Amino acid sequence: MQMDLIDTFLDLCETRSFNQSADRLGVTQSTVSGRVRSLEKSVGARLFRRSRAGTELTTAGLRFEPHARALRVIWAEARQAVQQSDAAAMTLRLGIQHDLLDNHVGPWTAAIRGLLPDAALYVEADYSVQMCRDLTSGALDLAIMFSPSRSADLYVENLGELAYRMVSTECEAVTQVQADRYILPNYAPAFTQSHAAQLPGLSGGPVSSGQAGVVRELLLSLGGTTYLPENTVNDLVSGGLAQAVPDAPVVHQPVFAAVHLRNRHRPAFRRILRGLKAQLP
Repeated sequence: MQMDLIDTFLDLCETRSFNQSADRLGVTQSTVSGRVRSLEKSVGARLFRRSRAGTELTTAGLRFEPHARALRVIWAEARQAVQQSDAAAMTLRLGIQHDLLDNHVGPWTAAIRGLLPDAALYVEADYSVQMCRDLTSGALDLAIMFSPSRSADLYVENLGELAYRMVSTECEAVTQVQADRYILPNYAPAFTQSHAAQLPGLSGGPVSSGQAGVVRELLLSLGGTTYLPENTVNDLVSGGLAQAVPDAPVVHQPVFAAVHLRNRHRPAFRRILRGLKAQLP
């Protein structure tokens, strides 16, 4: 079964743009066009109508969409069934945001193990966009992320918020922070928006990164000021490597859990979501 054709069709149903779908899928626009032509040949009907105004589903495309979603669900369930561990009651494939690895992956994995002691767990780190794709395709069963995508195939719950605090190797107050010595963090769109609203004078910087681990190393190597997760800041302060900036605002980043819609009401997943929610304030 050529699921890349189905995945491309469903992505186009969301974006209505061959260019945008090519970017999201990590392929060229010609590849997207070729996949659509192959699928249209297979079903014997034109599925999209392209014009200067954009890309629209034809009547045949509208009729095919629910069947395409059903095919993707069936394919994911089939893959999960044949890959099921013989030694475990179920295999759970968990994706987690990179920035949550250092302080949260251990407690969360332990919590899941406590809730599902007979399950075999596979844990990997990734970014929100890719994890949403993997949930939709069936490559992941559950993901913990910063920026869930809007999709008819996904169910998302807010687990809580992660606090980020200002930390510095040279400043004791926000008024002392120099823009040209500021390491700009870009952890997620929600974080960036909140940061810009609270600290408009520090919305630029000579060095920037979207990973907390990288930001930490930049701070220690270059010196200056930045924002890091609260637990990381506490470790740096207790180790005498940096100091907190107490009068700086706390920037909060929402954390979400996502599962495929078909798993929303399954007892095991409901238990996991409740357990994960208890891990964050």
